[in-house]
Amino acid sequence: MGYRGDSFRQLVGIKTIILNSIKILNPKNYNSMRNYVLFVSLIFIVSFGWSQGLHTQGTQIVNSNGEEVLLRGYGPGGWQIMEGYMMQTSGFAGSQHEIKERLVDLMGETNTEVFFDKWRENHFTQRDVDSLAAWGFNSIRIPMHYNLFTLPIEEEVVPGENTWIETGFELIDDVLAWAAPHNIYVILDMHAAPGGQGAGSEINDYDPTKPSLWESQENRDKLVALWTRIADRYKDNEWIGGYDLINETHWDLPGNALLREVF
Repeated sequence: MGYRGDSFRQLVGIKTIILNSIKILNPKNYNSMRNYVLFVSLIFIVSFGWSQGLHTQGTQIVNSNGEEVLLRGYGPGGWQIMEGYMMQTSGFAGSQHEIKERLVDLMGETNTEVFFDKWRENHFTQRDVDSLAAWGFNSIRIPMHYNLFTLPIEEEVVPGENTWIETGFELIDDVLAWAAPHNIYVILDMHAAPGGQGAGSEINDYDPTKPSLWESQENRDKLVALWTRIADRYKDNEWIGGYDLINETHWDLPGNALLREVF
């Protein structure tokens, strides 16, 4: 475990040196090069910190002992992000922000925030994880909403900076603590990326009145920063089974250029 920690610290140091060199030698291209360096660093962070042990071996997924792992999974849909087709609200409120607007109209902002707090507290609990283990499941894929981890770009006091929120991290911490005694892997899925990654879809909370992930460099920068922070926090947790960096895009991306840029 110490080796992984030392490797991670060395990688962060190298990343800092590279970014400082770019700023001095090529300031005009600093922002674009920074995004590339940050995301490459994220990939290496995940690799160096792969204490989770799951990896591919030919056509199999195996653990750190080389034993095949057949993932039998469950996803707590609607927990961190409400989707109209699941909530049966598609006819009048499809995306989560629309559902929230209807609730605010009904009972005000304060009661709506209390409702969402209680929803997250009770929708998926340790009892559910205990039951999943008893039923033979060995993995949980968590659909995440970015706004439980960081503010939307429109609400940042300083443009381009990231205000971090502990709510999302604490929810993941809870699931990891509940899952570990049962040897259940947790897969982190960015279901709603900053700005939303898909149009005409209820699954990623896209708001057409605001710039999407693909229409905003700030949103893409925020996504990279968020994944870097997630990887740093969970790099040594053995029950992290994997990362789904961006869920279904539902967007016209010619040649997948923007997708490749982010990756």
